[in-house]
Amino acid sequence: MARNATGSSRRPVIAFLAAVEAVALLLAAGVAAVATTRDDGAPAGSVATTPAPAPTPSVLPTDAIGTAPVIQPGRPGEPAQVLRPDQLTPPPGAPHNAADIRFVTMMVPHHEQALQMAALVPQRAGSTGVIAIADRIRAAQQPEVEVLKGWLRDRRLNSLLGGTGHEHPDMHGMQSPEAIAALTATTGTAFDRMFVEMMTAHHQGAIAMAQEVLASGVDQRIRELARNIAFEQAVEVNRMREVIDPPSK
Repeated sequence: MARNATGSSRRPVIAFLAAVEAVALLLAAGVAAVATTRDDGAPAGSVATTPAPAPTPSVLPTDAIGTAPVIQPGRPGEPAQVLRPDQLTPPPGAPHNAADIRFVTMMVPHHEQALQMAALVPQRAGSTGVIAIADRIRAAQQPEVEVLKGWLRDRRLNSLLGGTGHEHPDMHGMQSPEAIAALTATTGTAFDRMFVEMMTAHHQGAIAMAQEVLASGVDQRIRELARNIAFEQAVEVNRMREVIDPPSK
């Protein structure tokens, strides 16, 4: 009877974790789907007018939907703990594959370009909303760059980094040097609109890259980071659209 009661109490938890992952991936896919359509005829790269809900800080699961909680034995004299898979710390040298390496080595320069664009904002933006967005980008993506670089160092793969990312024509959302130069030369309202259009495309590229590693990668830490990137940047795309095209009252 005790075993059946424990199994019954875990089922809602498992269902909740599955729902969280499904919502995150559906939100990311929705942003990519609306990238080619706008009611007002604006360029592709814009997104739906309905703002997504503000992200709720949470730790998303790292295994397939429906994975059961893991029982971790306690130390002598201590009870065992029931943990979600994403709460476990992977051992050094945890398994990874080519998809994980590709994601990390491309996401580092991808994030670094977003930080470069965000650094232009304080002296050029005409909107406090754009300034706030740039602050959030710096706060989120700089720590992620350090995590990604640390992952490479731990596996002695940091030699794979180098260059700016422009040499990867298949790196989604990466902006050309000419586009960065044009943004740098702009100020005020024109800067705000150009920044939002470029950063929207950049975020959509990051979402696509995250979806690729979620489909093919095996490293649990990288999969968790990719889920967070896909969810957070999908929400941020909608925030940027609201700054430029506020919803009518």
